[in-house]
Amino acid sequence: RCEPLHSIHPTQMAHPKRELLLSKSPAVRQILASLFKEKTLSLNLEEKKAVVAEVAAEIAGAQLMVLAEYHGTVVTDITTLRADARNNGVYFRVIKNTLARRAVQGTPFEGLADQMVGPLVYGLSKDPVAAAKVMNDFAKGKEMFVIKGGAMPNLVMSVDDVKRLANLPSRNELLAKLLGTMQAPMAAFARGLAAVRD
Repeated sequence: RCEPLHSIHPTQMAHPKRELLLSKSPAVRQILASLFKEKTLSLNLEEKKAVVAEVAAEIAGAQLMVLAEYHGTVVTDITTLRADARNNGVYFRVIKNTLARRAVQGTPFEGLADQMVGPLVYGLSKDPVAAAKVMNDFAKGKEMFVIKGGAMPNLVMSVDDVKRLANLPSRNELLAKLLGTMQAPMAAFARGLAAVRD
């Protein structure tokens, strides 16, 4: 699936389209942007319904939703973010805001609808920390990728809230620490028994 034009860096495009995008003519750039947007973002009614249904299904099981503006972020970086999100159990999607608003309508995340403005990517996770951690870590050092807000069920969060949440340990990290804490006394007990036998 193609990414929106504003997320594609001109150097990634083949000649001659690349040359046109590098043109200094605002008219040429505007026409190309319009054509490309229509080609990649125009969905028929059934396709739109399918997208809304898919996102709504993810929202139904989510404990966290994070929004970020990605205007100007190159496709290779977005691809890297997709892979990182997938590896950490985060549902990641570039979606038109009108469809995203439909998907959250009537859900505990409906309060985020007012923040769905501009070119956004959406991260959802069942883990109440994972989406914030993945997207916040990716944003570090990338001026064009900006966290815009987030929400837990029935709780809209500010950008600072999302960043603070990102610094908390994830569920998997907490489980690993708990397991390590439980294993430590068992290991000590086993060493004690071994010493007695010796």
